Amino acid sequence: MASRILTPSLRAVSRSAAPLPIRTSRTFQTSSRRMDTATTVAVPVRKPVGAFRGGLVGFLLGATAAGTLVYTYILDEYKVSNELLTEDIYVRQCI
Repeated sequence: MASRILTPSLRAVSRSAAPLPIRTSRTFQTSSRRMDTATTVAVPVRKPVGAFRGGLVGFLLGATAAGTLVYTYILDEYKVSNELLTEDIYVRQCI
């Protein structure tokens, strides 16, 4: 509905407006001075720090920390259960 209302006014504007010049070709040129400055500026070469390498190092550190914590937990549980078993064996021998 709104498009029918606006259509006559757009037609009137398009008739009164002067046509825009159309460029058929476009050149991509640079002056010699600009080309000289572009070649003299040296871009510093940086060693790339990849996300893959950072992710791999993070994974290995996390896995090592988790493994260490699990190992200490299991070792403590083993010591506690071994002490309880040893006490139970001594109690059975004394009876």
